[in-house]
Amino acid sequence: MTRESSTATRPSPPSGPRNGAGLLLRIVPPGLYAGRSHVLVERAYLVSRRGWMSVLSGFFEPLFFLFSLGFGFGRLVATVDGPGGPMPYAAFVAPALLAASAMNGAVFEATFNLFFKFKYAKVYDAVLATPMGPVDIAVGEATWCLIRGGLYSGGFIVVMLVFGLIGSPWALLALPACLLVALAFAAVGMAAATFMRSWQDFDLVQLAVTPLFLFSTTFYPLSVYPGWLQAVVRWTPLYHAIELMRGLTTGYVGWDALGHVAYFVVMVAVGVVVAARRLGKLLLT
Repeated sequence: MTRESSTATRPSPPSGPRNGAGLLLRIVPPGLYAGRSHVLVERAYLVSRRGWMSVLSGFFEPLFFLFSLGFGFGRLVATVDGPGGPMPYAAFVAPALLAASAMNGAVFEATFNLFFKFKYAKVYDAVLATPMGPVDIAVGEATWCLIRGGLYSGGFIVVMLVFGLIGSPWALLALPACLLVALAFAAVGMAAATFMRSWQDFDLVQLAVTPLFLFSTTFYPLSVYPGWLQAVVRWTPLYHAIELMRGLTTGYVGWDALGHVAYFVVMVAVGVVVAARRLGKLLLT
């Protein structure tokens, strides 16, 4: 047999994983991650194309709040203390609603939809029949929540720009910041959904989201709260998101912005790890 023919019949080595998944494939034990989380994102997109109205409806809630409170109630309030001093009430409320839209779009997608897929539709049982694992599920679902929260945030930023509620070039970083906020809330939401036993447990989600929306300096500056409540508010995730958005849209960006970013990076890491472990425990046992 000639050298050329032996070389031609030699089987080619299997192709390695994509570069984006290579690091995780080295860290995560085999069977938990296959580097194909994008398949779940594609599935979520195909499903959402048929229910596009339910996806689009999430954009209007912060828009209605902006019109009713920012421009309606705002006519009764001349100025509010903002990052750089007194500012119009609409400009004060709009960045907070931007952060809230990123939170709501990610949280409800990560909790309600994940619980339905896991408990009733049995989507993840079918997924685990393929080479994919629990980490693929966690990363894929978090990515889709990130996309949905980013769509809400991007649309709201356009509305803010149209109404002249953006006063700094720093606002170019508002969308990436919203994506980080959405990813953080999605990761924590997924982790929380794995502990839920029935639809009644979702009352706890609303019980957590509503106080965050109302008391995280969304409509009032922090100075109106008593001292003990100010300390509590400073630890809440939506407060950090609102402070980050207000700083970017007004141009008053300091070193504390890095602290806000670090807060959400920790949320992402903790949420994804807990969600992946819980999904692995629930689906593989």
